[in-house]
Amino acid sequence: MLTSEQARKNQEKYGFNELVEGKKKTPVQIFLEQFKDFLVIILIIAAIASGFLGDIESAVVIFIVITINAILGTVQTLKAEQSLNSLKTLSAPTAKVIRDNNMYEIPSREVTIGDRVILEAGDYVPADGTLIECASLKVDESMLTGESLAAEKSLEEAPAGAPLGDQTNKVFSGSFVTYGRAGYEVTGIGMETEVGKIATLIHSAQEKRTPLQVNLDDFGKKLSIVILIFCGILMGVSIYKAGHFDKNVFADAFLFAVALAVAAIPEALSSIVTIVLSFGTQKMAKENAIIRKLQAVEGLGSVSIICSDKTGTLTQNKMTVEDYYVDNQRVTVDKIDIKQPDQKFLLHSSMLCNDSTNVGGKEIGDPTETALINLGSNFGYETLELRQKYKRVYEIPFDSDRKLMSTTHDLKEGYAMLTKGAVDVLINRLTKIKINNEVREITSEDLKKIEEMNREFSEDGLRVLAFGYKELTEKKPISVEDEADLTFLGLIAMMDPPRGESKDAVAECIAAGIKPVMITGDHKITAAAIAKRIGILKDKSEAVEGAVIESMSDEELQEFVPKISVYARVSPEHKIRIVRAWQDRGNIVAMTGDGVNDAPALKQADIGVAMGITGTEVSKDAASMILTDDNFATIIKAVKNGRNIYANIKHSIQFLLSGNFGAILAVLAASLASLPVPFAPVHLLFINLLTDSLPAIALGLEPHSNEVMKEKPRPKGESILTGNFLLSIGLEGFVIGLMTMVAFMIGYKTDGALLAQTMAFGTLCMGRLVHGFNCKANKPVIFTKRFFDNWYLIGAFALGLLLIVAVLVISDLHNMFKVQTLNLSQLGIVFGLALLNLPIIQLLKRLRYGSNN
Repeated sequence: MLTSEQARKNQEKYGFNELVEGKKKTPVQIFLEQFKDFLVIILIIAAIASGFLGDIESAVVIFIVITINAILGTVQTLKAEQSLNSLKTLSAPTAKVIRDNNMYEIPSREVTIGDRVILEAGDYVPADGTLIECASLKVDESMLTGESLAAEKSLEEAPAGAPLGDQTNKVFSGSFVTYGRAGYEVTGIGMETEVGKIATLIHSAQEKRTPLQVNLDDFGKKLSIVILIFCGILMGVSIYKAGHFDKNVFADAFLFAVALAVAAIPEALSSIVTIVLSFGTQKMAKENAIIRKLQAVEGLGSVSIICSDKTGTLTQNKMTVEDYYVDNQRVTVDKIDIKQPDQKFLLHSSMLCNDSTNVGGKEIGDPTETALINLGSNFGYETLELRQKYKRVYEIPFDSDRKLMSTTHDLKEGYAMLTKGAVDVLINRLTKIKINNEVREITSEDLKKIEEMNREFSEDGLRVLAFGYKELTEKKPISVEDEADLTFLGLIAMMDPPRGESKDAVAECIAAGIKPVMITGDHKITAAAIAKRIGILKDKSEAVEGAVIESMSDEELQEFVPKISVYARVSPEHKIRIVRAWQDRGNIVAMTGDGVNDAPALKQADIGVAMGITGTEVSKDAASMILTDDNFATIIKAVKNGRNIYANIKHSIQFLLSGNFGAILAVLAASLASLPVPFAPVHLLFINLLTDSLPAIALGLEPHSNEVMKEKPRPKGESILTGNFLLSIGLEGFVIGLMTMVAFMIGYKTDGALLAQTMAFGTLCMGRLVHGFNCKANKPVIFTKRFFDNWYLIGAFALGLLLIVAVLVISDLHNMFKVQTLNLSQLGIVFGLALLNLPIIQLLKRLRYGSNN
């Protein structure tokens, strides 16, 4: 084994234990790729053509616009990659190594040649190596050998040149342990491992685009075709209306058509979705939910079923005393009174007849026994001090056949044997009972009460231990035969209690239209008791054991699952069938798991959720999301985040499409009325830069709302562009287009085409900036705190307003942007019509959706 210093030197010599990734694109390459877009190429051609035709100002503005758009696209791409890389680091596998004669858990990339690595069931093998010790080790090497069965390992050296699958004394990076335990010495890391030989496949792997991005790209292509056809027709109409054909007429018509196409097509959608999803994953990571696959963010918004394990996820994963039965009465833990002699003696006995310790908050021992000593600590008793005071002189360790444990102690006033164990075993060895500090013969009535209380505890899902004792006349060794003629002291009932936040999380889950389902390997009674406490189980008939579904066909199971909320004593096959049955009913299913045997179900689920603390590397690798706190409530937070992110993306899309639709309507109306075009090409390019990027991104970063958890889950496969959503886009685009045309007509009647274009440009530009506030929510937000809660949007609005006012007011910019000076009255009209979009659209929202208050 290595020392820390030797490990450091080996890392310097051999490098880190990681596969060399394919060459990443530089920021310059990403920037240049922004110019590959078909429409951007058309713009560049148009700018060059415009320059040759003498319109230098338009050419300069076009180049400025497309360069700024390219910079924004580059920043968004780099930000998304940075977010994803940080998540990869957060979810990186770890390895247990022996260095300096101590065991450390380190990131797998820090494992080096010569390290001694410890393997247990559920661990990934971090690097290639040769076994030093082996205890029934089985390793799944299917990723290398194609063998579906796990390979059995031994210390027997394989013949030279043996196939990979026959090298029984070696383990290989990337495989995982399904059974047993072993230690091995690392002989190969990184690209020198067997898996490194297939690294070229990893180099070619790319992040999957999310379903939302695919849908939006498909929609964008269809929309682009329609808009390009419309622009082509408009170009023809412009040439026809000119009454003659020359290069200037063609250039103007061509440049305007291209500019309109670029302004109308929301080419920023895909990058906006990526950046919003990336910001969302960072927010989730801070709230203990690491998203490993971006697709999971969208899926979370549609989850309608959450299949959750019990232990550690819904519960604290820590046994805790709940009740005493002493002096013939049930005493809840908060009512225990150690001033009562029998209750104090029962507490002391539970701590003395016990092998666990709790020193400095570190618990060592069986969870049931640590629950007993933790209760003692709550009453001010330190375990080691108590055991020092009442020294153990003899013992009979716990035996799974006897189901008893006995210890002899010097209690100062004499020696006594303290015994604890299963109720059904100890009850047959009782001859006396201690009640109110007095000992008498035990009666059949006493025994009946003990049995009834044990049954009552069991029905409540509690684990019960019985305690008895026997006074000894002298200090002598004890044997199994001495575990008779005992005096009954009491019962102690305990359980792994629900997390404090589980009940509220389940209630929020149900209110959001999501059905929580408990799937556990625990006993049915225990599982049902916990489920009832936290609100998952309403009736006992909703709890079954996994064996019940074994004989069911898939069709029968589909009909069965809606009736059941708790599945106990389940196998991995049961889990997969339950998840699949819900999916076949059209549901999006989230599934939690932590063990190797959970991996198939995690992969089957739409959203596999692994436990970050107790989860094996196999379960984490199979999952879409990892909970760093192993908490069910964190899943509900993640669902809320997922729904909010989806809603924000939808608001961004609504903003982009409705604003673009307003511009198209204005151009179409002018064309049909044989009026001059309402915008110069440079106007549309300016608007495209100003409104398609910063405000849209700002809407994607809208503060999250709890309102989304009052909605039902989205139907599986529902398009983002629903009929209702398209109607909103149409109505809002109509209002924006109408206000723009009113400004255009006022300007046209006052002083001709140039003033009309200037006023239309100013109104559309500012109207779209104002419209960002309309798109914050489906319901009206005006006169609410929410109207001002997005500083990103306020900043985008302020910057946009500053730029448009500068264009309209600074005379040196007038020629470049094809505008003329507006007087105060005309500026007031522009501002007034732009602001009028807000109350009109807010009123429409109120009529359609009601108040947001």
